[in-house]
Amino acid sequence: MTTGSKYYKHIELQYNQESKRAGEPCGDVVVCDRGWNYTIIVISDGLGHGVKANIAATMACSRILELIKRGFSIRDAFKNVVQTMHDARMTDLPYAVFTIIQVLNDGSTTILNYEMPGPIIITNRYASLLRQRNYTLGGEVVSEANCFLDEGNSLIVTSDGVTQAGMGITYKLGWTSEGFCTFLNNCIRANMKYSDIRLKTLQEVNFAGGNRFGDDTTVAFINCRNGNILNIFTGPPLEMADDDTVVSNFLKSDGIKVVCGSSTANIVSRYLDKPLKVDSVQVNFIEPPKYSLEGIDLVTEGAVTLNQVYNVLDEKPEEYNQNRGGVSTLYSLFRFADRINFTVGKTRNEAHTDVMFRQMGVLPRTSIVPLIAEKLKKEGKLVVINYV
Repeated sequence: MTTGSKYYKHIELQYNQESKRAGEPCGDVVVCDRGWNYTIIVISDGLGHGVKANIAATMACSRILELIKRGFSIRDAFKNVVQTMHDARMTDLPYAVFTIIQVLNDGSTTILNYEMPGPIIITNRYASLLRQRNYTLGGEVVSEANCFLDEGNSLIVTSDGVTQAGMGITYKLGWTSEGFCTFLNNCIRANMKYSDIRLKTLQEVNFAGGNRFGDDTTVAFINCRNGNILNIFTGPPLEMADDDTVVSNFLKSDGIKVVCGSSTANIVSRYLDKPLKVDSVQVNFIEPPKYSLEGIDLVTEGAVTLNQVYNVLDEKPEEYNQNRGGVSTLYSLFRFADRINFTVGKTRNEAHTDVMFRQMGVLPRTSIVPLIAEKLKKEGKLVVINYV
């Protein structure tokens, strides 16, 4: 598995929502899942509004992502859930419409649409409707659009709370996709930030509806940009004979390079034929030691540093008192990175079996790295773990 790329395209999801009725859950749901070679985003609109609509949309999103995780292709997952919704349409079962967007690492993008407004693409600072191909699937009319996302391009997907805004009030047929597209181009020409465009969209929807939202409303921007890569090597490989190969692959990877663990650092030091220097001599559970090694951006202690970073990952940057030690530096790198590649050695560190480590709650790297990964994934980052 490739854990590094000369050019990593990061797909960034940002969206704003408003409920039809203030204080109710929004009946639109947006979810994002990242794999090592793709990003999938699902936007679903549950029938009605409030709790019932939110449950229906959540179930549709969860079903789609679960099918894909089980090995279904995006089209097979789409077909499966469309068929389910067709069967539920005239019953009391949860019903939702949805759009699935899959962006591969090379930028190839597929948008599968079930009764949602058509997608809009922004290229060269110009917004236009993507051409869709309509076809019948599972007794329903669905559509597919394809495009290529490169750095600086964006996709915009909305619920019909946007396109049908003001229907019968401000507009005879609602704002429409074409009207929203014109609005986007006016905002782009005015050099508005995307975050401001999303907020202004909701303001326009509210105004068109007579100072109220006629439906649950979602506007999502899917942006493509050059991503930041962080590579972390921690723990000696299980087989000593693999040391040179693992280090060589680690050094060849594109992005920032961090080594966690003195034993791991010594392996890299020997390979580079460079001295490992101790930058901080204080060795305790408050601030583990930090090292320096030519060719490596950051070298820290291993398990204790990783455990401490895990404990502070939820802290807001402005509230975390950063002292430029190994823990705070690694924390900042996690915040900066879009993709984090872990190379985790499976050699057991006998020191971690000491009762003192268990008393302090210090987990071994093979346990703490997956926990760190889960927190990072919840923040929308791509995490790849390679055990050696």
